Amino acid sequence: MPVDPGAPPATERPSVRLAVNQWKYLSATEPHPRMHVILSVQVTGTGGDRRTPLLAQVLVVDCSGSMSQEKMHAAQRATAAAIRKLPDGTPFAVVRGDGDATVVYPDTGGTARADDHSRRAAERAVRRLVAGGTTCIGAWLDLSRRLLAEQDAPIGHVLLLTDGKNQDGDRMPLAEVLEGCAGRFVCDAWGIGDGWDGRELLRITSRLHGSASAVREEASLPAAYEELMDRLLAKTVPRLDVLVTPMTGTVVRYLKQVHPTEAWLHPEGGAHRFVTRAWGDETRRYQLCLDVDPAGRPRHEDLQLAVVALDAPDVTGLLLPQPQPCEVHWTEDASLSAHTDAHVVHFEQHQQLGEAVAAATDAHRRGQPDRAAEYLGRAVQIAEAMGARTLLRRLSELVDPGAPAGPVRLRPGVTTPDFEHLITASSRSTFGPPSAGATAVPQLTTAARTTCADCARPAPATARFCPSCGHRFPEQRP
Repeated sequence: MPVDPGAPPATERPSVRLAVNQWKYLSATEPHPRMHVILSVQVTGTGGDRRTPLLAQVLVVDCSGSMSQEKMHAAQRATAAAIRKLPDGTPFAVVRGDGDATVVYPDTGGTARADDHSRRAAERAVRRLVAGGTTCIGAWLDLSRRLLAEQDAPIGHVLLLTDGKNQDGDRMPLAEVLEGCAGRFVCDAWGIGDGWDGRELLRITSRLHGSASAVREEASLPAAYEELMDRLLAKTVPRLDVLVTPMTGTVVRYLKQVHPTEAWLHPEGGAHRFVTRAWGDETRRYQLCLDVDPAGRPRHEDLQLAVVALDAPDVTGLLLPQPQPCEVHWTEDASLSAHTDAHVVHFEQHQQLGEAVAAATDAHRRGQPDRAAEYLGRAVQIAEAMGARTLLRRLSELVDPGAPAGPVRLRPGVTTPDFEHLITASSRSTFGPPSAGATAVPQLTTAARTTCADCARPAPATARFCPSCGHRFPEQRP
């Protein structure tokens, strides 16, 4: 077996664990049954200290005309802080984003290697940035893809900051750009100011294996960038693949990351090979949905539906776990089939919470504060059932519960950016010991619902975007 010179000593070999949580009993009489399984993947022992740089970094700074002097100064300080974190030898570039995309460092285009000289020169280039122009996030991502395609670093990363929404969609359609970038690099996106779109950022980061965040105070951005870079530089496993092998009669419906952030995974390199990117010492959880058919299958015994395995292409010295089965036990006993695994319940509740927040945001945009408050009240109910204390605090900043018998109301002064911050916050899920006898919160019933054509998940009929995967619905929808 080849030895990676940058790998940790054999006594400290990193390892991966895989756990499967499911309730195996399904009704043999109900039509179209589905099995939901939570996969927990844990990586330990990576160390985070390599002699060979693993990272190639592109820093994108929104320089559109809407960037005020305060926001530009915050962006410059934050970008400089991130540059100072880059280890020697790291390929990197700084991109100015407006109606187009331009490499401002190095001034020859392409990328530079981090050292004392290049870091200082890059900081000087960042300090010279001025605001002007429009916002074309598609162009920024496309240039980042071309820059990172020239590098052989195992982990390509884009750190993107914007205060606005994507424009020039006809010239550079964001959906097409994301398809071209998917699998090429990881993107973390940050919103600043009051003009960015939370669901647009989630659409980008979900497709590109990253996370979306925002700052309320410009002065807090440099520290947030430093913290993100610390986490990023601790990632030493570039890629883990989840392989799902279905048995005859089983169909893989979807695989979705549900913790720590939500992201739909798309098969790459095979019908049921799902690629995940950039791991350090961490745990992620995924929801696997299988369509199953009880016809002709034995009753009253455990049957194998699928096998889940992990693979780490081109990563040496990583101890992988044994494949794990997903099982079903067909039964006519309604008391058995009525239950659901507590882990599945928890993340289904989180899905419903995201739907409620998305519906509240749409209602607020339509000038319907009472309907927005109604949906936020629903989100509070779900967050309380989940024990999501951090999100409950965020929700309490927007709603006034009013009298015990009265309706929930929006607090005075709530603005559109408050909802955008809530959208990004609600994309980060909680996880803890499941409560005994957990039950799902009933689905939203105050509005008509539809099904997303991309991910097949339910969504409020009035939503402009799917709350699960960010797919944009046609404008003529009611």
